[in-house]
Amino acid sequence: MPRQRPINKVRNFGIIAHIDAGKTTFSERVLLYTGRTHKIGEVHEGAATMDWMEQEQERGITITSAATTCFWDAPEGVYEDKDVKTRFNIIDTPGHVDFTVEVERSLRVLDGAIAVFDGVAGVESQSETVWRQADKYSVPRLCFINKLDRTGADFYYDVQSIKDRLTDNGVVMQLPIGIEENFRGVVDLLTMKAIVYTNDLGTDISTEEIPADMLEKATKYRETLIETVADADDEIGEKFLEGADISVQELKKAIRRATIANKLNPIFCGSALKNKGVQPILNAVCEYLPSPVDMPDIHGHDIDDGTKEIIVRADDSGPMGSLAFKLANDQFGSLTFFRVYQGVVKKGDMLFNARTGKEERAGRIVLMHSNTREDVDEVFAGEIAAFVGLKEARTGDTLCTKQKPMLLENIKFAEPVIALAIEPKTKNDQERLGIGIGKLLAEDPSLKISTNEETGQTIIHGMGELHLDIIVDRLRREHKVETNVGAPQVAYKETIRTAVESEGKYVKQSGGKGQYGHCYLRINPVEAGTGNDFANKIVGGSIPKEFIPAIEKGVKETLSTGVLAGYPLVDIHVEVFDGSYHDVDSSEIAFKLAASQALKDGVMKASPVLLEPIMKLEVVVPDNYMGDVIGDLNSRRGQIESTDDRGKAKVIIANVPLSELFGYISTLRGFTKGQGTASMEFGHYDEVPRNIQEKIVDQRGK
Repeated sequence: MPRQRPINKVRNFGIIAHIDAGKTTFSERVLLYTGRTHKIGEVHEGAATMDWMEQEQERGITITSAATTCFWDAPEGVYEDKDVKTRFNIIDTPGHVDFTVEVERSLRVLDGAIAVFDGVAGVESQSETVWRQADKYSVPRLCFINKLDRTGADFYYDVQSIKDRLTDNGVVMQLPIGIEENFRGVVDLLTMKAIVYTNDLGTDISTEEIPADMLEKATKYRETLIETVADADDEIGEKFLEGADISVQELKKAIRRATIANKLNPIFCGSALKNKGVQPILNAVCEYLPSPVDMPDIHGHDIDDGTKEIIVRADDSGPMGSLAFKLANDQFGSLTFFRVYQGVVKKGDMLFNARTGKEERAGRIVLMHSNTREDVDEVFAGEIAAFVGLKEARTGDTLCTKQKPMLLENIKFAEPVIALAIEPKTKNDQERLGIGIGKLLAEDPSLKISTNEETGQTIIHGMGELHLDIIVDRLRREHKVETNVGAPQVAYKETIRTAVESEGKYVKQSGGKGQYGHCYLRINPVEAGTGNDFANKIVGGSIPKEFIPAIEKGVKETLSTGVLAGYPLVDIHVEVFDGSYHDVDSSEIAFKLAASQALKDGVMKASPVLLEPIMKLEVVVPDNYMGDVIGDLNSRRGQIESTDDRGKAKVIIANVPLSELFGYISTLRGFTKGQGTASMEFGHYDEVPRNIQEKIVDQRGK
């Protein structure tokens, strides 16, 4: 079956923002205007199409990224032919920092994004996080300043906050007509026309002359727009310097080139809730965001020779190469979301998994619309869909053909910073807990699991309190597991501050064959974030080669379980440089135990320290509470980084240890009478003060 929609008429884009900026409301309007839905689902009523999980509807937040496919009539001049419907593959991502993994993996496979900003608050902490994630993958972006109907909305403040905190490349494409309850439309700076909305559904739109009181401002902003485009695009730059006339179509083409090259970020505005300003930005997606063929080629690697590069092009005729970027489970089975980068995949094809080296059949392929499915027979280059029922695939796996295997770049995720002890209430729950956690682990790469050797408890590790709360809730609802849950625990780490040499000897004689292992280790601290490594520096055969892997295993196991307080050791370089062996009694187990003992003794002599996660906290409060908030943060060992004005409110940025922030948002609401809001994200690991370290070590010892 031939491709129904040419690849240049495909747009893969995501909607990214800080929590409560209005992403999902914006997505609902996109579905309405593209004809994908016929009634508006409101987030505040728990009826949003894209927030389909029960927890999302109850809490009014997005937890998992939801995908949908819809079609939009592109404006005249975008394509040469008359069939102008563009296929949108959209992913609505969460705004809460605890679910940042969803944003990360979505941006990895998308060609563009719309960054949504709150018209009152402007750029917020998570806006910066998702913007940095988009920078990491060089994703072209449009900006949409939302909620201009709200009291306190200020379009020009938002524009300035984008330029101050995110990028110098922002270029204003529209100005709002009216503000707050008087917001009624936008001025298009390219055509110099006013787009006015005359009904509440945003379907009655009239194009008018710019209001007289806005003409001077609009003219000034249009001049700035042309100057900015001239700086970013050589073709327009030449015409601008010559003083030649520049047509609207020439400007649009130049803005497209500069947006795709990440030299410009066009800024639009509106109110998704009040149905104003959404259609123009859908036109802008067609006009300025790239199709798969506009993006640079992907660089893969030969599966056998990791140094040999393979160029992967958005072309149906090449060997099939796709990336699995998300797993999900629902009542109908497991789903593996994937993007085809090259070639075509058909129902019934054998898929070669580059990670496992095994093949699986693509039994069913579906297009997703939130949590409903539409079966398709094949998926072409540049398109996004989902396989049903794959057993071996994991997030980040390359799925290709066995005849022409390739390995695409995997997706890297942040380490968890918080842990929770969880145990089943009954024996029946015990079995279901294992199955349920197994499925959630496959879905969520930011979730980790371990077992407390002493208590036998299962420990789940995640990105924040809300993340773990949702995991426990999903175990109860989806997997029918009732659990007892402990208090959240901080994911501390251990490291050392000085270099040492240490000896380990394991000798056991008990009649018959004995045990003998003896080694010397050099233990050095390395730069934070480097990780651990092990090196064999034995010369002269003082330890035979066959025992070196056992020494390495003993070292790695001890690094993972820690020495000081049972937390993983990080950023340590270990070398084995000498030792001795016995012709008869030496064994792998003896050398493993000797290495473990040498490392434990060495770490205790190497000035061991505990490291704790430090969170970057953003607090927004009315001016009269600022002193109380700063005093409270100081009492929590917080370091104030900056204070700023945001409209009539104050914004406090601080670095605060995670251990001091459990329940903080409830406390903040209490002493600000519900007027304070806070959001946090992981910042870095830092050394725990000595007096607190002693308490933690003492408690762990008990």
